[in-house]
Amino acid sequence: MRERDIKTHDGGKLALYTYGEEDAPGERRVIVIGGAFLTALIYRPFSIALAKGLGDGWAVDVYDRRGRGKSTDQPHNYSMATEIADVRTIMDATDGRNILGHSLGGSVALNAAMAFAGTHHEPAKLAVYDAAVNIDGSMSTDWLAGFADAVDAGDVSRAMARMKRGMQPGTALARVPEPILAGLMAVVSRTKVNKLFRELLPSGVGELKAAFEADATPRDFSVLPSTTHFMVGKRSPQFYKVTAARLNRAVAGSTLEVSPRGFHGSVPAAVKELVHDISDYFKR
Repeated sequence: MRERDIKTHDGGKLALYTYGEEDAPGERRVIVIGGAFLTALIYRPFSIALAKGLGDGWAVDVYDRRGRGKSTDQPHNYSMATEIADVRTIMDATDGRNILGHSLGGSVALNAAMAFAGTHHEPAKLAVYDAAVNIDGSMSTDWLAGFADAVDAGDVSRAMARMKRGMQPGTALARVPEPILAGLMAVVSRTKVNKLFRELLPSGVGELKAAFEADATPRDFSVLPSTTHFMVGKRSPQFYKVTAARLNRAVAGSTLEVSPRGFHGSVPAAVKELVHDISDYFKR
């Protein structure tokens, strides 16, 4: 693994980790954009597995988005535009031509690809898994204000409960009374992964607002490359399945793949069948 710092357009830095062939050409590089509350090192098992699945001569580049890992904090004027500019910075630094986005990172990947349409930054191949995109108001954002208030108050368990309910509408979890769910979150937040999640909550407020507060329409995404590959887990929340289907219909020539054993965390968990499907897509 190679680790380095990449300077951003606004004087910040992004921590970049490369797996596989460090000097691979741009057409044989996959840039991984991680989800909310996750650092690049959380994706290390997946990045190693993907580099192996891609084979000799390929590289996998994964970076810490703003406010996590060794990257600098979100700037005061942080927005989706910041994320798009950072994707461009990573593409320039690596010469990478392929992008994979997971969850909220999928939203970043899709928005970046739309911004790059028709330019030399337009990705040769673009894949997203469980992309978190708010299409036609498919996700209510009423919970975001309460989530932000809980984070500001330092009530991590309540913030986690509000986010869980907001992100998974229509599920049994969403029907659990908030005080009970907050109690459950207080217990599970003691795990190593959830301790990291707690540390990243402040930056999560900004990125969730950037991703969800502005409704998008399927037509907005019609400029995406025809090679775009939408992926979703069969066991993922219904929101992601509906979003993937709508996006697939909107992008002419795009493909949709349902991972039979997939769940929302399948990417960082490096589930074998998903790693195989992703590597197969980029090698085709």
